[in-house]
Amino acid sequence: MSALPLIIGTPAALAEGEHRPDEHAPIAVMGDHYHEQGEFMFSYRFMRMDMAGNRSGSSAIAPETIATTVPNRFFGMPMQPPTLRVVPTSMTMDMHMLGLMYAPSDRVTLMAMTHYVDKEMEHVTFAGPAGTAELGRFVTEASGIGDTSLSALIRLKQTETSRWHATIGVSLPTGDTDETDDVLAPTGMRPVLRMPYPMQLGSGSDDLLAGLTYSQIVSGSSSFGAQWRSVVRLNDNGDGYRLGDEHRVTAWYAHMLTGRLSGSIRVEWYDRGNISGIDPRIVAPVQTADPSRQGIERFDLGLGLNFVTESGHRFAIEYAIPVEERLDGPQLETDSQLTLGYQLSF
Repeated sequence: MSALPLIIGTPAALAEGEHRPDEHAPIAVMGDHYHEQGEFMFSYRFMRMDMAGNRSGSSAIAPETIATTVPNRFFGMPMQPPTLRVVPTSMTMDMHMLGLMYAPSDRVTLMAMTHYVDKEMEHVTFAGPAGTAELGRFVTEASGIGDTSLSALIRLKQTETSRWHATIGVSLPTGDTDETDDVLAPTGMRPVLRMPYPMQLGSGSDDLLAGLTYSQIVSGSSSFGAQWRSVVRLNDNGDGYRLGDEHRVTAWYAHMLTGRLSGSIRVEWYDRGNISGIDPRIVAPVQTADPSRQGIERFDLGLGLNFVTESGHRFAIEYAIPVEERLDGPQLETDSQLTLGYQLSF
């Protein structure tokens, strides 16, 4: 029998040894718990991010304003106009995440995760080198395997009501960085080009994963937790650039609604730096091709539900929206993130 229910306490609604719905963090939090020696856990998550409209700093900016006032860093190169004449208007990203955890000892839990990513971005192209006449619209798409992560969750301290653990790992560059598609240029031509950075599937670099997680039961029917998690890029990739480091700090509170169902509220601060270096094959009058227009600072609010069956099958959902967002823009702003998940320990 798993010791986890004993660690976090057993509410009156559950018999001893049964699973609590709030044993785990909200489903969008990765690496939130460890396991006892010999235990496995399989997980599947589906995440959809919807983005629409552009923002520079904390202010919205219209496509026509971008096309007539925002400088094109490639101006002076052949066929490059002075301003950004191609403007993204929306983007969706669907991500399927498969994870496996195994505890070779009570102190260490190993975790592996891989991704399949599907991206679609819509654009408007303005005619010629100036003005606000719309030439047309087009969509670019990319899909495939993303990067793969291998981590160790190390138990630091455990009491009857609280747990601390650290995370250390690597992200391996299994996602492509050379995806191409045809685009509508301001001249009316439809060349096939290497797509800009947000449409690529991986980082192309070896990345360090690090984090620290705390969780605690505050009563027989509620719990809370907090986590810091970072991705640090260790090297330039083979295309001549390095994605910005990413940092997340999140905290959540969960309350059991029934013996099988809990609701949660979560806040998260997310920071991503700009890209260093440049891919010489990514040259276009569009903001997504500029390495200095990739930085993000965002504060999100998420609401979720966790449901667990008597046999330990866990189903979860979380819906998150930005409360505040500052972009090194112009960039597409995030509208929402939906995460669905299934987990089973055995």
